[in-house]
Amino acid sequence: MSEFSVRVSRRKFLITAGASAAGSVLLKGCLGNPPELTGGTQTQSSPTAIPAVNVSAGDAPETTKAKLGYIPIVEAAPLIIAKEKGFFAKYGMTDVDVSKQANWGSARDNVEIGAAGGGIDGGQWQMPMPHLISEGIITKGNQKIPMYVLAQLNTQGNGIAVSNKHQGKNIGLDLKSARDYILSLKSTGTPFKAAYTFPKANQDFWIRYWFAAAGIDPDKDVNLIAVPAAQTVANMRTGSMDAFSTGDPWPYRIVADNIGFMAALTAQIWKDHPEEYFAMRGDWVDKHPKATKALLKGLMAAQEWCDKTENHPELTKILATANYFNVPPNVLAEPYKGFYKMGDSKPDINDKNQGTLYWKDSLGNVSYPYKSHDLWFITESVRWGFLPPDTMANAKAIVDKVNREDLWREAAKEAGIAAADIPSSTSRGIEKFFDGKQFDPANPEAYLKSLEIKKV
Repeated sequence: MSEFSVRVSRRKFLITAGASAAGSVLLKGCLGNPPELTGGTQTQSSPTAIPAVNVSAGDAPETTKAKLGYIPIVEAAPLIIAKEKGFFAKYGMTDVDVSKQANWGSARDNVEIGAAGGGIDGGQWQMPMPHLISEGIITKGNQKIPMYVLAQLNTQGNGIAVSNKHQGKNIGLDLKSARDYILSLKSTGTPFKAAYTFPKANQDFWIRYWFAAAGIDPDKDVNLIAVPAAQTVANMRTGSMDAFSTGDPWPYRIVADNIGFMAALTAQIWKDHPEEYFAMRGDWVDKHPKATKALLKGLMAAQEWCDKTENHPELTKILATANYFNVPPNVLAEPYKGFYKMGDSKPDINDKNQGTLYWKDSLGNVSYPYKSHDLWFITESVRWGFLPPDTMANAKAIVDKVNREDLWREAAKEAGIAAADIPSSTSRGIEKFFDGKQFDPANPEAYLKSLEIKKV
């Protein structure tokens, strides 16, 4: 699979990625610590002890230790809850460290050196970062660090925020009626600037899809930029950034502070879409298969817990503490209810099924890592020229190498997960997008051909 990495310019990637890390050595992930938001309780919770499972000596984890990285956004909740509520410990993983990462670039660097070198063994990732790390595309010296995708952390929970200076310009889910306005900005020398937190991954893909669906070429008609999330509010306030592909609870912050409005939720762009993932270094998993399954069992239990409405008050209290997100609980509480104040005369959304989900969505199990979703991320990477076109010839093999859904299945069965909650296929089937496009995992090339705007 050398063509997967050799023909990609790592230097070009790192120049772009560097922009997302510039000036952010102390960046508090995607939430930061906004000074103008005050109130809320910042006390550490006292989690209820979870009874340990009686693990026989033969089934005991090979190690009780693992170091997992996370970015302080709602996608990280299952990892934090598995630690705080004792779900990891329940299955014998009593020494799991859940470590806040400064930004996505730092997470990449830390998994590259591994926990033995002072880094991390794995943790939370945007897709397809585990694939890019595995193939040495975004690592130092193009060193291949095999990674395994083990579970999906959540679905949905993202949106596209737009500066208030663009109110009344018909900027919403369907951008077609705003296309002429957006294109006119380029002709006057002030092109529309849209940001994401890390290039060639989830948030970059969501905003690109949104533009392209309206006939706006994200590489020609607007300026896409990488901006540390902690700077996005200031950039919007000063007018130096027009839009941002953002995750909860930023929509609450942007509208409540009268900085901007929400053009769309990603749940509207692609209902029940895959968001972020749990992945580990391959060498750690190969050395600790039982410990890997113990981590997965704890994670699944945490995801079930996070999805229960009655647990949301405690969930927000835990996440809001200085140990984790360091924000007032109210900025998390509303999104967990599925309440989004959209702004710009758009109707508010009050539907928990359009918010972040951790265990169940309308199509089934959220935690299971469908290979078909990995395939979409690879295909979309080819669409935008992030990977060479001939990657498609080996796309399924690339996915098979990294996606270890087999370990998820084994862990689920051992944990007593109901058979109905264990998908019978590695494919979720045909995926449908808001603009009428469809992705059939059995024929990804047809999806590529159907797209009017692409680099392929």
